[in-house]
Amino acid sequence: MTYQRVKQPKISDVIMQQMEAMILEGTLKPGQRLPPERELATRFAVSRPSLREAVQKLVAKGLLVSRQGGGTYVEEKLGGSLSDPLLDLFKHHPEAQYDLLEFRHALEGVAAYYAALRSTAADKQEIRARYEDLQRYHEQKAFDKEVEADVEFHLAIAASTHNMILLHMMRALFTLLKHHIGDNLKNIYPKENWRSNIHDQHGLLLDAIEKGEPERARQAVHDHLAFVEEALLEQGRENTRLERSLRRSHLTSS
Repeated sequence: MTYQRVKQPKISDVIMQQMEAMILEGTLKPGQRLPPERELATRFAVSRPSLREAVQKLVAKGLLVSRQGGGTYVEEKLGGSLSDPLLDLFKHHPEAQYDLLEFRHALEGVAAYYAALRSTAADKQEIRARYEDLQRYHEQKAFDKEVEADVEFHLAIAASTHNMILLHMMRALFTLLKHHIGDNLKNIYPKENWRSNIHDQHGLLLDAIEKGEPERARQAVHDHLAFVEEALLEQGRENTRLERSLRRSHLTSS
């Protein structure tokens, strides 16, 4: 019988595979800067040349980006499958925001369900931290930071599902989702009671996930997005009434 020699994997390949897994799992996020080479080598318990070789391979794959004198980063556009021209089409199409809300019902409902089912104590701590960011910026009326925190809150929930496909689907939609949430808040937030209702809804979602109640978490997402849709429709009706009033006023004055 002929035996094939077992080939020992190169240390750099083992490091590379571990870092690829960290990117897939969301431990390393798009745009995140890696720790300094010495620190990273210590964490992996490997030599710096082996680490350097692994990083070079990941750069060649387009997963990492090295900046001269500025460190190494996870590629910022990783998973960004929606191009700017497509974003512009979505932004200017009147039905797009409702189609996206419908899609969010499906995707975020599943994410909330599995987050409540699978999230670890560390996951829940991360989701709560993003929720507290959201609350802080809300109280400060820091609109742009609040939009960013809103998106990060939903992405933290997606990460806690421990489903890599679901997480990266959400990340691929990050730019579109940011525009969508921003546009929604601009339309809804002039109404203070609507704004406070949205924050209460985020709190209910957090509570369901922390208590490990998947069906309640999924329902909290659906209730939240149904409220957003109704608020947008009401705002649209109010804008139409205002336009009619202005037209009547113009005709009377002339």
